[in-house]
Amino acid sequence: MGIEKLNQAFQTVLEKGDKAFVPYIMAGDGGLEKLNEQIDFFEESGATALELGIPFSDPVADGPTIQEAGIRALKAGTTLRAVLERLKLSKSTRSIPIVIMTYMNPIYVFGIKEFARVCEQAGVDGVIIPDLPMEEEEILADSLKDHQIALIRLAALTSSKERVKEIASGTQGFLYAVTVTGITGARASYSENIGSYLKELKEISSAPVLAGFGVSTPEHVVELGQYCDGVVVGSKIIELLQKNDRDSIKKLIDAAKKTSLILKN
Repeated sequence: MGIEKLNQAFQTVLEKGDKAFVPYIMAGDGGLEKLNEQIDFFEESGATALELGIPFSDPVADGPTIQEAGIRALKAGTTLRAVLERLKLSKSTRSIPIVIMTYMNPIYVFGIKEFARVCEQAGVDGVIIPDLPMEEEEILADSLKDHQIALIRLAALTSSKERVKEIASGTQGFLYAVTVTGITGARASYSENIGSYLKELKEISSAPVLAGFGVSTPEHVVELGQYCDGVVVGSKIIELLQKNDRDSIKKLIDAAKKTSLILKN
């Protein structure tokens, strides 16, 4: 469980020559009772891991699509504790790793040690906390370590090479490479230097490097996958779930599996 489960999931995919695909969904969007069925869908569709957003009133990294999903989830009464309780119900039957994306405020309210303990009980394998700089990580790093939960760091395009080296040296599970200077949301294209940026992260990081923010088409998955170990897709996944267009979600996941083959041809 935990860090080892994440590491094994990425190792299995990358050893096949495939790229990792991590979808992001907002827990409680459409009702928390749908969560475990959604987890089953992504597991059956071949996702490497699942990033699960916790709705929060004041997000700093989320674009309009994810913000709106968060508002819907909050209106439905979704809380961090309720999400973890729901995850407990499927812990024994699911095999896909679960990564929680939340902010420090809900964790403080929950209680840091209690949060880590309940995460382990719920089968959470990693956490992403966008508003926690690495200089402040000590406030919860030990608690997460005690329960073998990965603390996944984000690297920004605007970070210096020295800072990126520091970030990469301490990330667990994978390194989340933010591919735009801004918030989440589908985009038509990426900057010209995105390839060199991702290649540099690959050279620096011993953990898998996954590109996220703005990934919205199978072409994006292939384009970015040639430079790194896989992608994280959020806003587009939420849009497609809203439309109940699961076939298009499967095409995004399949693109990650076929990236190496497509690039060879």
